[in-house]
Amino acid sequence: MATLARTTARVCYYVRNIARDLAPQALFRSRLAGLLERARNSGDTVRQRLNYYNRLEQSFVPSPAAVPVSGIPFSHTMYYYDLKEFARYFDARLLIDLKFGDVARVPKMPAIVKDRPIVEDNSNAVLMKLDKFRHFNMPADPLRFCDKRPMVVWRGGLNNPIRTRFLNAVAGSPLCDAGSPKSNAPEQFRKPFLTIPQQKQYRYIVSLEGHDVATNLKWIMSSNSLCLMPAPTYETWFAEDRIEADVHYVPLAPDFSDLADRVAYFEKHPAEAERITAAANAYCRRFHDPEEERLISLLVLYKYFVLSGQIEPDREVWRYIAG
Repeated sequence: MATLARTTARVCYYVRNIARDLAPQALFRSRLAGLLERARNSGDTVRQRLNYYNRLEQSFVPSPAAVPVSGIPFSHTMYYYDLKEFARYFDARLLIDLKFGDVARVPKMPAIVKDRPIVEDNSNAVLMKLDKFRHFNMPADPLRFCDKRPMVVWRGGLNNPIRTRFLNAVAGSPLCDAGSPKSNAPEQFRKPFLTIPQQKQYRYIVSLEGHDVATNLKWIMSSNSLCLMPAPTYETWFAEDRIEADVHYVPLAPDFSDLADRVAYFEKHPAEAERITAAANAYCRRFHDPEEERLISLLVLYKYFVLSGQIEPDREVWRYIAG
């Protein structure tokens, strides 16, 4: 159920991106050199994040399935707009391998993706901030931790066995308001839909991966509720692999047998809970600077195009990227 504010934001998202498509694309390309120069002088944080998202180190050749910047498919509308927002700064003939949607495995060829498995070698999966309207929704939370309901909440579809395992583990618990609002969920698991503001009235919110990352993780960590979850196995632009257990979230056992003990501990130690929520909020704030996000996004694509042999690198910019 979309709120008026969310619906308005969606309309603005489309209007802004349609306007970008209608504008002369040469205007964007003419600004690239200046933006890369600005990025080169932006410090270590930008470089570290760039090389985290784009871990490629060796040159490669785009696959036969690669598409030109001018031909990025429109079938996944928000993916198209989120990639084109930055790809339009480059020559329209440059080729990109990409995989839109949920990515369960690391691509065989270097490709632009929204998410990737957290595994030792995932460098072929080059992260961009895609589907960000859905995944990077981090509204402010006016409620303090101590003013929230002392219970655990979770809502979601049963598109991953871990979610069914969780609901079985907490079935009948007076501590948990957990269930699925989906009509295809088993009757014993069904619960009414709750909006994000309604869920944030609870002190403890569980985050569980679905097809890939847990969509609710970002807004939980930007709230004053405590995030409880098993260790993530996928990551996006949010860099889930860098989120630390007992620093940014409370880790849960795979069978959720420790959930009640975790809640009991933080009910007795609310200052500890507030320390974790403050660290989680600080982690989220690193994604709130539009200029920094833009520069990193451009550098991710720039590095991709250089290593694919499609553009000659500027010596100073490449020295900055290489560190």
